[in-house]
Amino acid sequence: MSSPKISPRILVIEHEDQCPPALVGDWLAAAGCELDVVRPYAGDEVPALEGYDAFLVLGGPMGANDDERHAWLPVVKERVRTAVASDLPTLGICLGHQLIAVALGGTVGPNPLGQQVGLLGVAWTDAAASDPLLGPVATPRRGVQWNDDVVTALPDGATLLAATGRGEVQAVRYAATVWGVQVHPEVDVSVLKPWADSDKGSHEARGIDQEALLRDIDAARAELDDAWRPLADGFARLAAAPR
Repeated sequence: MSSPKISPRILVIEHEDQCPPALVGDWLAAAGCELDVVRPYAGDEVPALEGYDAFLVLGGPMGANDDERHAWLPVVKERVRTAVASDLPTLGICLGHQLIAVALGGTVGPNPLGQQVGLLGVAWTDAAASDPLLGPVATPRRGVQWNDDVVTALPDGATLLAATGRGEVQAVRYAATVWGVQVHPEVDVSVLKPWADSDKGSHEARGIDQEALLRDIDAARAELDDAWRPLADGFARLAAAPR
């Protein structure tokens, strides 16, 4: 029997400097993973998946359908399809989750109910309890949401693992080893502050108190770490498992 990999290599796609792997990157590194963070917005080429043990696609301010404005997005989608075909453990966060959906035939668009922002509960489906990655976190917990777009239709074969009471998709198993989450497990207030600055005008118009929102997220730091570090640990175990 093959032994678990030592220091599994994870390819990480970062779409903007204000959307880093942050806490998830720290947790994966602490779990023994080696992260190769690729920054195509800065000119990095998106490499092929050969030689990697897992694939992590982060969030970003662009849309999942903005291929003409961001030339690397079609390449990332092609890598997603390769990951599905090769059973490579893959996780998409926010935009990454949406890119996976589009790559596999689903649809993404503006949330008709408006922007999701702040600490929100995650409502798991029955299918989540036995999921190999999300099963260990599929109990009541809150997460940070900060998104305008959502997955509006799942691709064929996908399994819904969490959705809000209003029907907004929160987590999906897209294939046997491919997942997406709308929640942001990676962020802390230092990551969120530039996002808040970018949304300041629209939030003021909607009566959102950004200072209170960020203060609540900061106060929940220990809760959020306990809630979402197991997701990173589980992904690290999948990356280290023999294939």
